[in-house]
Amino acid sequence: MSIWAILPVKEMAGSKQRLAPLLSAEERVALMRVMVAEVLDTLCATRGLAGIAVATLDAWTSDEAEQRGLRVITEGARDGHTGSVTAAAQMLAAEGATGILTMPGDIPAVAPAEVEALLAAHRPAPSFTIAPAHDGRGSNGVVLSPPDAVPLCFGNDSYIPHLAAARARGLEPQILRLPGVAMDIDHPADLAMFARLDVAAGTRTLAWLRKAGVLARL
Repeated sequence: MSIWAILPVKEMAGSKQRLAPLLSAEERVALMRVMVAEVLDTLCATRGLAGIAVATLDAWTSDEAEQRGLRVITEGARDGHTGSVTAAAQMLAAEGATGILTMPGDIPAVAPAEVEALLAAHRPAPSFTIAPAHDGRGSNGVVLSPPDAVPLCFGNDSYIPHLAAARARGLEPQILRLPGVAMDIDHPADLAMFARLDVAAGTRTLAWLRKAGVLARL
């Protein structure tokens, strides 16, 4: 099976507005950069992927991807999380990819072993595998084969709709609960939760939060 990873990253200026009560605009961009870099490095260290594509128009992210020898896809990147992943998946499928794995750039505690667990749990096509966010609302890890097996619908409350969409296609979802994949960072409370997470120890994101004095503000 030829499974490509797709990492969607929107332009970082003005990102993570829900962290604005705690972080300045400059700090939010800096946080996004360290998180995206960690997720990119995790994907690069993951065994079993046919390739890694970054769906973005963000110049910094494009540079980071290219430095790692990754593919940058700009088609559909202005169309939000769902649109950018869907456009990239369609392009990769046309080139021969038999499946995709996608996750967001704000899960810095994710480890290669967790991504490999998602791949290992994924059944032969047609198949749908998902790892929810820690709040049980978001979809932080999704594996599809073929790439259009289930229509995607990312957002704050996408997990249950994704399960329903898979079942509507006659597919029973494989569900994995993985602490690093689950720990996305959107709200100030997420930063406190992340800092307490065992799998966050040793991450560059945690080191940045300490150095920037963010944890002392919580």
